[in-house]
Amino acid sequence: MTQSALEFLLQRRSHPARLLSLPVPDADQLQTILTAAARTPDHGKLEPFRFILLRRGALDRLAALAGARGAALGKEEGPLLKAVTQFSQSPFAIAVVQVPRPTDKVPAIEQTYTAGAVALALLNAAMASGFAANWLTGWTAYDPTFLAEGLGLQLGESLVGFVHIGTSTSTPPERPRPDLAQIVSELPE
Repeated sequence: MTQSALEFLLQRRSHPARLLSLPVPDADQLQTILTAAARTPDHGKLEPFRFILLRRGALDRLAALAGARGAALGKEEGPLLKAVTQFSQSPFAIAVVQVPRPTDKVPAIEQTYTAGAVALALLNAAMASGFAANWLTGWTAYDPTFLAEGLGLQLGESLVGFVHIGTSTSTPPERPRPDLAQIVSELPE
């Protein structure tokens, strides 16, 4: 790993999705970002994931669906508004979908790990390409009706999350980082 790549990882911070704006990646930039994300380690080369590109029209439809579905579920105003604005205020997003592949060689949990790693790789690839990004979930990411009607997910598929990508002129807030002394241990030799 080059020093610049390590420095990027040490400084990486997600940008609040509500602060993202145009421009978003063009076709060539998007191809590079998706290619980088798809290079995630994948035991058995099963590709247990897929991407759904969400541009303005699709995001508007998802915002309306989140509002209607949240009301039908009796969601409180805060979570409902947060779900709607995740889509209405985003300039562009990519839904990362886990697609389990039937196999006796690779446990389902390893396929889940791969799909999650793909989402993180997508986030990092977008940011390394000079864009601001954020990986979000929320109740819409787990609601079967929202996922089927809004994204067309099939039986057995699940959403890893929405990676919102755009441009930001502000610096994301610094957050406390994990205390390595609390999370690292070593087995005796």
